Amino acid sequence: MHYRSLLVAPLLAALLAACATQQPAAPISAPTPSPAASEPLSVPMPPEGLDIVPPPAQPVVTKPVVANPAWRDEKQGRVLLDRLLPRYADDRKGWLADIMGAFSALKIPYTPEYFCAVIAVADQESNLQSDPTVARLPQIVWGEIQKRADKYHIPMVVVETALRKTSPDGRTYKERIDTLRTKRQMNALFEDMVREVPFSQTAFEHKNPIRDGGPMQVSVAFAESHVQVWPFPYQLKSSLRDEVFTRRGSVYFGTAILLQYPAPYTQMIYRFADFNAGRYASRNAAFQAAVARLSGRKLALDGDLLLYNPDHSLSNQTSGTQSAVMSLGRRLGMNNAEILRDMKQEKTSGFAQTPLYQKLYALTDQAAARKVAREQIPQIVLVSPKFTHTLTTEWFANKVNGRYQGCMSRSPY
Repeated sequence: MHYRSLLVAPLLAALLAACATQQPAAPISAPTPSPAASEPLSVPMPPEGLDIVPPPAQPVVTKPVVANPAWRDEKQGRVLLDRLLPRYADDRKGWLADIMGAFSALKIPYTPEYFCAVIAVADQESNLQSDPTVARLPQIVWGEIQKRADKYHIPMVVVETALRKTSPDGRTYKERIDTLRTKRQMNALFEDMVREVPFSQTAFEHKNPIRDGGPMQVSVAFAESHVQVWPFPYQLKSSLRDEVFTRRGSVYFGTAILLQYPAPYTQMIYRFADFNAGRYASRNAAFQAAVARLSGRKLALDGDLLLYNPDHSLSNQTSGTQSAVMSLGRRLGMNNAEILRDMKQEKTSGFAQTPLYQKLYALTDQAAARKVAREQIPQIVLVSPKFTHTLTTEWFANKVNGRYQGCMSRSPY
């Protein structure tokens, strides 16, 4: 029986990891205090500097922005938000309080564009439900258990016996799996297992595979990096990880991921793509397209310029984009070391100011006899047991953008 009990930890770790989706973590650096300077899912990013700077009072959008008197006034901002927030949101007062709290703490201006951006992402991720359900979650989990039992040649009768062990809340692990509805419940299940099952504390501590959650599907890794450089405004009720699965924490960190970084995009849709694919992915995908045009090589336009190891350190392998850029070294007037130096800044705003970025676009613009695009939605296929058909970052960005446009139609400005 002891052997069977020990099976609970690795099996749950495997199945929960398979059911979890990823949102990129973010690199770390001290914030830049600039109220006029100007991205909460989501490949993790290397720790090279977290751009957490409030966006400008006037968002960068294609259409002219009418002066908004609410952008600095909290009372008027709350009135504006109440007008923009859809009526079908559960616990409207709670949503209003949490969004306003996030904007105030993160120093985000109270503009229709920014409010609607957060509302649109939360609406897409959860239909504005505080603890969103995942359809067919028990079936998905049991399916993953079966796959892993088959992979390790463990009879299902042994697995099911192990999962009949009573968990801390009085139910067996099997009962809890059978009634799973949300990622928050999955996270609690795994946390109980880590604390309660022998051996699992040393084997799986700090490796909870549920990487994101809450109504904005926020990355736990991003939250952990963000609090190191920007003070968390609330008193934690338990742990930072658990906070991510609450509406308050998810909205706070989701707003930070989406808006609290300098991205000079012409449309919000590129921030929505970044939310899914990683900060600056839309800028980097456009850079890859420019490199492909200039080098004549076919490249994956995924927004990742370099290759990284599982621990987020730089890989020794050369990416396709890196190889293509290096083939242009003579035309760029840069050697391989200089090219790599600049490419290492791909996850920061500073990459757009590097010699590599400037010289590459100078050549591309000249060859095209026009200014080529500096932004492009990354071409990434999303993978998760939850999906019943093929989804992409472009699909996500367009869906969110549709909700954003609907929200903006309610703006008085």
